[in-house]
Parts: sequence; structure tokens; C-alpha cells
Amino acid sequence: MPVIAIIGAGPGLGAAVARKFGREGFSIALISRNQSKLDLLASELTADGLTARGYSADVLIPAELEVALATAASELGTITVLQYSPLPSRDYLKPVLELTPELAREALSFSALGLIHAVRAVLPAMQADGSGSIILINGGTSVKARAGFAGTSVAFPAESAYGEMLHDALEDEGIRVSQLVIPGGIPQLQLPNGIDDVADRIWHLHVDTGPFRTMLIPLEDGRE
Repeated sequence: MPVIAIIGAGPGLGAAVARKFGREGFSIALISRNQSKLDLLASELTADGLTARGYSADVLIPAELEVALATAASELGTITVLQYSPLPSRDYLKPVLELTPELAREALSFSALGLIHAVRAVLPAMQADGSGSIILINGGTSVKARAGFAGTSVAFPAESAYGEMLHDALEDEGIRVSQLVIPGGIPQLQLPNGIDDVADRIWHLHVDTGPFRTMLIPLEDGRE
């Protein structure tokens, strides 16, 4: 059974993606910092007939992230899809004049370095299989800096650059690397089917060949 690992899993988008991929026959590894919340979400998914387990890890602590991914692979099977979508701290949304070197370093560790550690944990197995997907979920500051969101305006572009380089390096190996940019809060985007439309879009990033970056809606229509 294929496995999706959702880094940053929660009751919103993470749960919607878990249900979408679960209905398509995937086992689900839920990864975030709070084990009790993960266990609750996993039990809800299991009650719906899906296979899901939670693995606590902080993306700012590489060893925790690597152990969580390794444990998920040993218990559920080789990770077929990696979704990197941890929710940024509100501190990363401070104005640029309040951005300190320490906060910028943390934001970069959260976004870019966390992704690099996660990819290096799952990529060898994907390369051995000749298939897999790595999907980045980012806000609008990944493509358009905003002075009021300084941390993500610094960190998301670095994460995006790494993802785009992976896309170019791996496209001939059967491994898809893609980014979905969501410019604003999902409830405010007035999608016909809400968060399920976003989960469907992420599913198609896995199954369809395409460019590295996909905009959920045009950037000018969003808020972030």
C-alpha cells in the first residue's frame, strides 16, 4: 500500500489531504509536534476505514523529523508521497523592521532546512523505486515578498528554490516535485467545495505531470 507522509498534519488541510489520499488507497503518516492531537486525528481517520498513524516531530529539530519519517516507513511502508506543509509561527509574520537575524534563521530552518532534512530522509527509497512525489505547500510570500510578513518572505523563497532545483534534478527519475501556492486563508478564498478542492488539487499534483509551481488562485486575488 502506498504511503503519504504529511508534515504539518492538522485538522484542516492535513486532514482533508489525508482523507483524499486515504480514499485513493494510501496509508497516512501524520507528522506534527503534538502527539495527542495526532492520535485524535488518526483515530478519526481510522474510524472512517482508513489506515493512519501519528508521529510527533518538530521540524526545527532535524533528528526528530528524521526519526518520525523512518519510523513511519518501517511501520506503514515506503513513503510514496511527502507533503511538506508545516504551519509557520505567527512570529514569522512580523513586519520587516522587527525581523531579527535570530528570527530569520529560525524561519529558514523551519521552511528550507526542515524540507531538506525531510527530503533526504525519503528520497533514497523513492529513487530506488523510480517513483514518488514531493509536494510543497506555501503561502503567497513564496512568490511575492510582503513587508508585513518578513519571516516567510525570507524563508518561503529559499524553500521554493530548493524545491524547484529538486524538480529539475529529479524529473527524469520518475519523481514529481511540485509546489502549491495558496495566497491567503483557505476559508476566505471562497472555493466551491472549500478545503476539499485544495486536497483534490494536491492529489492531482501527485498523479499528473506538470510544472513545478501551481497557484491555487491568482496571487492578486489572495491576501498573503
